[in-house]
Amino acid sequence: MLIAESKVARTEVADPPNADPNCSWKQIVEPVEPFLQTVSQRLIQQVHEFDPQIIPYARYVLSGTGKHLRPALVALAARVCGAGKITDAHVTAAVIIEMVHLATLVHDDVLDEAEIRRGQLTLAANSGNEIAVLFGDCLFAQALKLAASFPTPEICRAVAMATNTVCSGEILQTRHRRKFQVSRREYFRVIEMKTAELFTLSCDLAAFLNGAPAEQRAALRQFGAAFGTAYQVYDDCVDLFGTEASAGKSLGTDLAKGKLTWPVLLAWERANAADRARLEHLVDNWQPKNLSAVSELLARYETFEPSQEVVTRYLEQARRALRVLPESGGRAELFSLADFLAQQTDALAVYV
Repeated sequence: MLIAESKVARTEVADPPNADPNCSWKQIVEPVEPFLQTVSQRLIQQVHEFDPQIIPYARYVLSGTGKHLRPALVALAARVCGAGKITDAHVTAAVIIEMVHLATLVHDDVLDEAEIRRGQLTLAANSGNEIAVLFGDCLFAQALKLAASFPTPEICRAVAMATNTVCSGEILQTRHRRKFQVSRREYFRVIEMKTAELFTLSCDLAAFLNGAPAEQRAALRQFGAAFGTAYQVYDDCVDLFGTEASAGKSLGTDLAKGKLTWPVLLAWERANAADRARLEHLVDNWQPKNLSAVSELLARYETFEPSQEVVTRYLEQARRALRVLPESGGRAELFSLADFLAQQTDALAVYV
């Protein structure tokens, strides 16, 4: 049974006066669009830092068209704290974090046997698992090499520690496969490690590079951790309630590898003995056609709204962390970022 409560804060938080509940991703990142373009260019430049014979793999991964959410967090956090400036050091930090993130995706796609990522074949599907695993390792190494280029060891230490945490979270998630009795606390601990950690790092490095006061740096870390956790719960919902066309990636990959995400754990907790056994059988003997049967059980035990509520509560926690930050700079955009994720989660309701 899910025996422990999550660490979600339950205090209601009002939106700031200038928050736009219908704000689009493009509107949110418009103030930092030049920064994101520079990050994209630098990522493409990193292609040539690899051995000439593996440049095709580097180009395939580094030239993708993701939202660059973590780099956006670096820029928005930089605007709201300390000197409020976005420097070339922030660009490098964003490139480092994005490379670590891409490395985890490359490895995840091998573990999950996923075929689609960001609307195209995964590196594993395109070039094989062996190439994908080894190139993911190369990405990690290149990210740490860039981190070591800073004059202070603090950046490299922070990146290495975050990478360790992310990989440890993935190991724990792998150990929990098909274990329906995992606690709520353990589930949230895993996603805080494997996903929220890089969101936290993005905000923290932005603050550190701007010489932000300890209070502002701590607030941004709290925002990154809460927002990142909300994002992972949302992503878990997409894998079960969304569509492959809207998600731009293969669906049902978590269940295919026995990864039990929040809606599935909740369904199991609420189910009667017969349906628990059925759910366990569907996951233990997975076939793609089983997804419709799992979806039927998720609907029967009304798991979408409680999952949506978890995202909402974490976003409330993220918004509360922003209250101590100056009202100038990128604070409004960070509020809007939380609103945007809430919108995206709400939009899944049409598929339920």
